[in-house]
Amino acid sequence: MALLLPTEIDTLHYKPIRLSETTITELMIPSYSNFGGKIHGGILLSLMDKVAYVCAAKHAGNYCVTASIDTVDFLAAIEVGELVSLMASVNYVGNTSLVVGIRVVSENVKTNSVKHTNTSYFTMVAKDEKNIPTAVPGLILETQQEVRRFVEAIRRKELRQSYRQEVEQIKAPMNYEKCEHLLTGQRCKLMINSK
Repeated sequence: MALLLPTEIDTLHYKPIRLSETTITELMIPSYSNFGGKIHGGILLSLMDKVAYVCAAKHAGNYCVTASIDTVDFLAAIEVGELVSLMASVNYVGNTSLVVGIRVVSENVKTNSVKHTNTSYFTMVAKDEKNIPTAVPGLILETQQEVRRFVEAIRRKELRQSYRQEVEQIKAPMNYEKCEHLLTGQRCKLMINSK
């Protein structure tokens, strides 16, 4: 890949990541808590979807919809009263899609302790006025971190494609006698009626 000088880049078709970086910070209130008194995972997913939309729409210059979400691991519980910041940046673009990386941190304002609670990747698709997928600008990668994130997104995309192929094989019709060894040691009992 050849490095282009800033004057050689068509800025209408390429944008730097920094122009669409987005941070949303919200206070966690009691109505956001689950039965265990911690912030409900669904609240966090909703906030992550919101910040992904804003970031993607700023880059695309169009309405964007969520196409998929890579795994969401809840690394630490969030308490009522903490401030949650969701930091989003476009990590990768395809023709009509964008991968938005999101890092979530929570801060206890009394103790000033900060903890990383989530990282996730949302694939968003840009839509035009007729609700048809539309092209998005390419990315201008300005730092080594941006290059690393772009390459990691390519690798995750390859892994997803491989995973989808594996899942299709799992869905194939099976002979129950041949899969009996997979069930050994599992918490199940076979009681299939032979009729």
